[in-house]
Amino acid sequence: MSHPVEPAGALPVSAALRPLPMIIFASRWLQVPLYLGLIVAQCVYVFLFLKELWHLVTHAFDFSEQQIMLVVLGLIDVVMISNLLIMVIVGGYETFVSRLKLQNHPDQPEWLSHVNASVLKIKLAMAIIGISSIHLLRTFIEAGNIGIAGRTANYTEIGVILQTVIHTVFILSAIGIAWVDKMTVPAGKGH
Repeated sequence: MSHPVEPAGALPVSAALRPLPMIIFASRWLQVPLYLGLIVAQCVYVFLFLKELWHLVTHAFDFSEQQIMLVVLGLIDVVMISNLLIMVIVGGYETFVSRLKLQNHPDQPEWLSHVNASVLKIKLAMAIIGISSIHLLRTFIEAGNIGIAGRTANYTEIGVILQTVIHTVFILSAIGIAWVDKMTVPAGKGH
């Protein structure tokens, strides 16, 4: 019976420890149900998008321009959240579970060829800022109703200020993530 030969210069690994690294490495497959759950969430967002689109179409003659703009911003918000889900599902699976082996596939996303944990964090931060921007824009559009008699406002002045502060924190966080990532990448090396 022959024993596997260790590469030259490598330290011999005890046979008793081999199952542990194997179990640890295989544990990445526990994330698969999480990604499948996000696919289900994606389906829910498709349903929500179609429901809101139907609402827009059936009330196109009844809605004011502002109401139409708010519904359209809601649709854009759903699309951006859906894009975020796709980045997490595809990028996370590719980075943390297993390769998708999409080389030379005509539909392979361009960003997937150079995705790693750092790139994924920055892309997610930018997507969150985009989603926050849409929410803030909707708030600013509706903020005109604050303090006007006879009009219902969905937001208070404090609510608008807090949303603006939270959005600013998202932006500063993304800048911080990108800055730390830039500091950790050796000079001359990119992603």
